Amino acid sequence: MRSGFILTRQARDIGSTTQIDLWLSTDSGPALVQIPNQESVFFVRSDDHAEVESLAKANQIQCRYRALELKTFQHDKVTACYFKTQREARNFETVLNEHGLKVFESDIRLADRYLMERFIQGQIEVEGTEQAKQGYLQISQAQARKAEHYTPNLCMVSLDLECSAKGVLYSVGLDCPRDQRVIMVGEPQISEGVAIQWVADEKSLLQALVQWFYQFDPDIIIGWNVIGFDMRLLLQRAQAHNIKLPLGRGRQECLYRQTAQNQNGFINVPGRVVIDGIDGLKAATYSFDSWSLENVSRELLHEGKAISNPNDRMDEINHMFHHDKLALAKYNFQDCALVTRIFEHTHLLDYLIERSKLTGLALDRIGGSVAAFSNLYLPRLHRGGYIAPNLEPENWLASPGGFVMDSRPGLYDSVLVLDFKSLYPAIIRSFLIDPMG
Repeated sequence: MRSGFILTRQARDIGSTTQIDLWLSTDSGPALVQIPNQESVFFVRSDDHAEVESLAKANQIQCRYRALELKTFQHDKVTACYFKTQREARNFETVLNEHGLKVFESDIRLADRYLMERFIQGQIEVEGTEQAKQGYLQISQAQARKAEHYTPNLCMVSLDLECSAKGVLYSVGLDCPRDQRVIMVGEPQISEGVAIQWVADEKSLLQALVQWFYQFDPDIIIGWNVIGFDMRLLLQRAQAHNIKLPLGRGRQECLYRQTAQNQNGFINVPGRVVIDGIDGLKAATYSFDSWSLENVSRELLHEGKAISNPNDRMDEINHMFHHDKLALAKYNFQDCALVTRIFEHTHLLDYLIERSKLTGLALDRIGGSVAAFSNLYLPRLHRGGYIAPNLEPENWLASPGGFVMDSRPGLYDSVLVLDFKSLYPAIIRSFLIDPMG
């Protein structure tokens, strides 16, 4: 068995089957764990089985059924529906919803279900067929189980871009224990401060960045608004030049997706975790009047940006790029270094690792209180004989909240407070306030 810590997780449809890919940090370096032939699953009421099976046949969807001893919270018996691919599961769920048939636990991602049902929370042990690849170990036909007391030694790079108002890249700063540099577009100049790698144009900058990741191979990418700005802009500029941006391990490409509900975006870099400093600090319950890097670094480190007017950055950045690129390199790298020092000062990565060990949440998971509860509760709920409903849309309320009585102003000798400020574990356990209780 080989021990490691989960960096990224993904379930992929490959032909007519689904494979779970887990990238790990291990004592001997990064490892790609491939777990083949995994089935997607959701549940339906057993009373609906005949209609469900009829709809599957009518829509030419391959589904395997299994009657279970599990029940819904309404004590209806359930049947599990298994699918060879995630695509078929999603398509069939849509069909069932259109016909008014309720499905259960279809919102649990396959990779997350695989891990939670085995009580794997960050720490993992795997065995399988091992093969050395360029820069990593591949473990195929793998099996996994939970591990105990494994703490990874992760390599972190702080990344920051400088660009024009139209998003054209000027430079990228990289602050990593393995290498510190700024990749800058322009004619070579002698620099006595930060190391500068000079490139001819924007396309060459992107290609140099890909090569840097391949050479120095960090586990973690950090930055300030690094997902919504830096990583997103890198992908946009690569697309503008019609080139790929394989920053992931195994030369895999990045994938950025926007959420439908709000402006938040997600980045998938296989084998590497991208952590935004703002989201990470919010997850660790930090609060600031302003979340600008200038303000947060002043409050935590008593140090700010290497620029005379942080509130009018664009004009000064443009001026430095055209007239003083050495100053721009210093400014660019200072932003990287500030983010690194904020992470170190707050022990943010240590916090996220410990959170993953306790809850099973991915290191880069934003918020995630519901997901953490699901990770810990669902496997135990199943073993207690029940399955859970899908998480309802945001505008749906299972409970409208407490009743607020009209007040009677005055002075009273005795006051009875009927208010749970929040559902503390002691209250939950004492009064059995949970779905199964």
